[in-house]
Parts: sequence; C-alpha cells; structure tokens
Amino acid sequence: MGTSDVKLTRYSLALLPLLLAVVPLASAQSSFDLNIGFGTARAGSNGGGIDNLLSPNAGGACVPSALDPNCQATPGLGGFFLGLGGDLMLQKHFGIGAEVNLTPAKSDYGPLQFRQTFYDVNGILAPINEKRVQLQLQGGIGGAKTGFSFTQNSCVGTAICTTQSQPVGNSNHFQVHAGVGLQIFVTEHVFIRPQFDLHYVPNFNQVFGRNSVPAGTIWIGYSFGDRS
Repeated sequence: MGTSDVKLTRYSLALLPLLLAVVPLASAQSSFDLNIGFGTARAGSNGGGIDNLLSPNAGGACVPSALDPNCQATPGLGGFFLGLGGDLMLQKHFGIGAEVNLTPAKSDYGPLQFRQTFYDVNGILAPINEKRVQLQLQGGIGGAKTGFSFTQNSCVGTAICTTQSQPVGNSNHFQVHAGVGLQIFVTEHVFIRPQFDLHYVPNFNQVFGRNSVPAGTIWIGYSFGDRS
C-alpha cells in the first residue's frame, strides 16, 4: 500500500464518526445517501513527452519524435474510475453533497506513473423527487490532483527482486463541477444513479490535453431517512 493509499484510508476512517452522527439526523429530518460509483473520465494527451532515464535530459520535457528515441509521449486521461460519495437532502428539493472519484490503478505517464483524483462539494437541486425517481442537478467546486510516482526494480543476484514505487510530486488544480443524474430506486432505500459530469479544471491542459473533462458514472447507494 502506497503513501497516498494510507492517507486515503486514514481520511476515510476519520470521516466515519461524522457520517455515523449524520445518519440519525438525516433519518429524523430528511434523507441521507451513501453511494459508490463506477465510471470513467476523458481527456486527450497534451502532445508532450518526458525523457526517460537513458536520456542525458532524464525527467525533462521533450517533444516525441524519431530524432529522440528516449522521449516518451504523455498519455490521455481515461480508464476506470472508482467513486465514493454522500448526499444530504435538507429539504425535498434542495440538498448538499460531496464526492471523490479516482483511478484505483496507476497508469503510465511517459516514464512515470500517475493516479488521477477529482473531489468536489456540491449544492443539489432535485426538481423531480418522487418515491421511485429523483432527478439531481449538481453544481460545486473542488480540486483535481494528479499524483506522479516512479517505479524502480532492483535485484540481488537473480533470485531476489523487488519493485518499489517512489512518489515524485503532485499536480494540484482548482476545479468547478457540474453534474446531472437520474436516481432510480429499485427498493425503498436502494438506488442506482446514472450520472454525467463535467469538470472544468483551469490549467489542466498542462497535464492532459484540455481543461474540460467529461465523465460518466453509475452510482449505487442506500438512502437513509424519510424521502416523503
């Protein structure tokens, strides 16, 4: 488990007492949802590259071309994202929520590896909120974190080899988030919510190809409290 995974686990454990305290409050007044999501987010490559360790300019920026065989192109953003979130409907049609979406597996970024995280706090408008369906319009702010690391293999003779991942830095950006989701209740409390999101991240094109990042997630969750 890496340093970032340990920190995420600590943050999650630290939030447990708060969540457990909110559930009875939500049950008494309105509804509180906990959910887990599965989806993706997309952004193209910025067209740049990073020189690998075989280059005299190791770790430096470069332009991928046949003239520099040690220049490794940087990728676009995609792949599988895992989401964790919660919503508190203060009234039938208004509420607040928070969510975090991250790539649980690292991907290559030139000679490096990276993990992408989006997190945001939102206001929620539910113009349709019925027994079996709820339309959510979300808007809020948060951040985007791209964590970079370097994987190094070392061996003692030919029998014992180890692989170590060393963090080399993060790229942190402010973001504005907007989302629309249709929450469908399959039982009185269990729901599925397909959701489309747009993350606008200023200067994100320094890491990937654009500042606007569309995303899609299927959320599965449980609603506590009274939705009437």
